[in-house]
Amino acid sequence: MDLFRLETGSIINGEIRKGNGRQVHEVRFPYNQQLVGTIDFALEQDIEDAIEGAHQTFHNEFKHMPAYKRSKILRKAAEIMEQRKAALAEILTLEVGKPIKDAFGEVGRAIQVLEFSAEEAKRIQGESIPMDAAIGGENRLGIVKKYPLGVVLAITPFNFPVNLALHKIGPAIAAGNTVILKPAEKTPLSSVYLYEIFKEAGLPDGALQIVMGEGIHVVPPLVKSEKVSKVSFTGSYAVGKSIYEMAGLKKVTLELGSNSPNIVLNDADIEESAKSLVKGSFVNAGQVCISVQRIYVQKEIFEEFQQHFVHYTKQLKVGNPLLEETDVASQITKESCLKAKSWVDEAVEQGASIVAGGEIVDGLLQPTVLTNVTASMNVVCNEIFAPVVSIIPFETDEEALKLANDSLYGLQASVFTTNINRAISFADQLETGGVWINEISTYRQDNYPYGGVKQSGVGKEGIAYAIQDMLQTKFIGVKY
Repeated sequence: MDLFRLETGSIINGEIRKGNGRQVHEVRFPYNQQLVGTIDFALEQDIEDAIEGAHQTFHNEFKHMPAYKRSKILRKAAEIMEQRKAALAEILTLEVGKPIKDAFGEVGRAIQVLEFSAEEAKRIQGESIPMDAAIGGENRLGIVKKYPLGVVLAITPFNFPVNLALHKIGPAIAAGNTVILKPAEKTPLSSVYLYEIFKEAGLPDGALQIVMGEGIHVVPPLVKSEKVSKVSFTGSYAVGKSIYEMAGLKKVTLELGSNSPNIVLNDADIEESAKSLVKGSFVNAGQVCISVQRIYVQKEIFEEFQQHFVHYTKQLKVGNPLLEETDVASQITKESCLKAKSWVDEAVEQGASIVAGGEIVDGLLQPTVLTNVTASMNVVCNEIFAPVVSIIPFETDEEALKLANDSLYGLQASVFTTNINRAISFADQLETGGVWINEISTYRQDNYPYGGVKQSGVGKEGIAYAIQDMLQTKFIGVKY
């Protein structure tokens, strides 16, 4: 594969759809705008063919495929990805702009997702119902069985285009569904590489369709189609809400935004918490749904914590993402960078102080640390999706909880403390889908239930949990 001149398009029933009047979209390296490749956006006929192809493949072939064969395909895909790890990591860096070491980390996690999916494909099971528990239920046998839904539509964002795609594709295949993948138009090239891996692993043509294009044009006909049984979307709240409204009675999983609170109590390991929270604030230039955005620190340790945090922030290497020593690199677009800078400037005008970063150097927003912020500032109450974090003091545990929960979002949070009683108390009261103790909110493992409350979404990801949402339950009764 020519990494710098890949010319491709939608992949429908194993065929690359290019030319013939299709709009050509350029994919550029966010760091220096070098051309990486081009994709041809889908036509209306391509979308219709993708839906029909996935539908027919499911009914004619895939739903009849036994679990061990689906598991074998997923495991083989993991093996192939392991062999091609370096090439896939380079594609990720070139289209996302994330540091190469983080790209390798994403590929490593993606391999695990495939392995988990392969294992879970063999664990799908129903149950028996004790029919004689009800009056008149004697001489009856009750069985609950699980069946695949049909066609799963997977809509993925730009920031983790391989791992987040596989969080949808892996469970869908494990459950016996076919998939239509709509990748972000900014980062579509890695999805083509994923397709090649699955094809080599033995996935039938039609079981994975890839539809390229802008969401505003491509997503509505896919979501509204009666032949699509489930929609799994990761992205912004505004788009997620519109998808939810379009989907009708389909099953829908939405993993949306956040502005994750991280709380440092006065009995925490101050330096270690600061060091780990720096990593959680600036990994992938802050373009992570569960990125550390708000840090609440108890007043008596605030100054010491801030000193450590600023120290470790200033040690980060900012620059070319292809260099192994780089910690922080490009945001996905120049516009994203300028928007984040405008929010920082706005906060300063409203009274905030910059204690690190705050400037754009060589097109990159430097890792930025703010203090003296208020809850109404955009940098605090909204999702900035950039290398910007705010440190906020508090006095009591009750105040910390109130501040942390004062948000429209509720995806993941963290608490740093050595007191188990305080840890469990905070975990019980934080209004988020997940809570880490003595670990950053940005940490995610791929086999636990992951999903938010409030405007952070509905439903759960995490392989075994995603699979359950990609199955239908049927009762079978027998009188004997």
